[in-house]
Amino acid sequence: MDSLVPALKVQNWLRGEPLANSQPGKVYVVEFWATWCEPCMSAMPDLIQLQEEYRNSGLEVVGVAADEEAATADEVQAYLDAWLTDKFPKLNFRIGIDCTGEMDKLWMKPSFSFGIPSSFVVDRDSHIAFIGHPRDLDSVLPQVLDGSWRTSDQAKAAGRERIARGREEVALSKISAAVEMEDWKMALLAIEEGTALVPDSIHLRAAHADTLLHKMRDMHTGLPVLRQLVRDAIDKNDEDWLVVAMNQLFNPAYDHTDFPSVERFAMGKELSEHILALTGLEDDVKAYSYQLVARYYYESERQ
Repeated sequence: MDSLVPALKVQNWLRGEPLANSQPGKVYVVEFWATWCEPCMSAMPDLIQLQEEYRNSGLEVVGVAADEEAATADEVQAYLDAWLTDKFPKLNFRIGIDCTGEMDKLWMKPSFSFGIPSSFVVDRDSHIAFIGHPRDLDSVLPQVLDGSWRTSDQAKAAGRERIARGREEVALSKISAAVEMEDWKMALLAIEEGTALVPDSIHLRAAHADTLLHKMRDMHTGLPVLRQLVRDAIDKNDEDWLVVAMNQLFNPAYDHTDFPSVERFAMGKELSEHILALTGLEDDVKAYSYQLVARYYYESERQ
C-alpha cells in the first residue's frame, strides 16, 4: 500500500480501450482473475455493478486475465473472447490478457498476493490504496473515492493483516518444499523464520508440531511444542486453535503409537470439552471438529 502504481503491461485488450498507465484523478480497480476460478466468477457481477454505480465518480475497473490455462497466447485470447461473449455479454469494463508473467511480476509477487481473485485499488494520485479480496470493495471503494481511506485506521489494519498473511504463505510454502525433500533442518529453519515474522500464526504453529511429531517422529522435541499449542488453544478458547490442536492428537490419518497415552487422552479430554462448549460454529467447522471429538471418545472408551 502507498506504492506508486506499476504499469499495466498486458499483451492485448479484449474489451475496452488500451490503457498503459493510470490517469491522475481517476480511481482504478485492477482485478486479477481467471475463468477457472469460481470465486472470480462470483465476483464478476459485483464488479460490473460497481463500475456502473461509480462510473461518474471517476471509477475504472480493469480485469487482468494472467492465469489462464492454455498453450499459447492466441489460444487464450480466442477462448477468453468466446467465454466473455457467452457469460458476460454486457460487460462494462476493460479486460486485458497477459501470458508472459509480467503482470504477476509487477503486481502480484511484490505485494505478497498469491491467489485470485485479487483486487488492487489505485487512488486518484496513482498510488496503491488497497490490496485484497473483491468482496471488500463495497466498503473500501466509497472511502477511496472520497479520499478518506488511505489515512484511516481501517486501511492501516488491513495492510498489516495482508502483509502477515503474505509472510505466512511464503513460510508455509518453504516448509512444504523442505518437508517434501525431507530436509528437516531447512523445514525447521523456515518455521523459525516464519514464526519470528508472524508469531501468532496458527498455521505455522501447527506446521511446527506436525513436522516434529508426524514427519520427523521426534517426540522429545515435539511434545513440548504440542503441549504449548494445546495450552494456548485452551487459553484462547478459539475454534481454529482448538481444532488444530485436536487434529494433532486425534486425526485418524496420523500414527499416534509413540505418543504417551495418558497425556494424549488428558489433552484430548480438555480440548473436547472446550470444543463442545463452543456456540455458533459454522456447519463445516462443527462437522470436522466433532469428528475429532468423536475419535477421542471412541479411542478413550477402548483404553
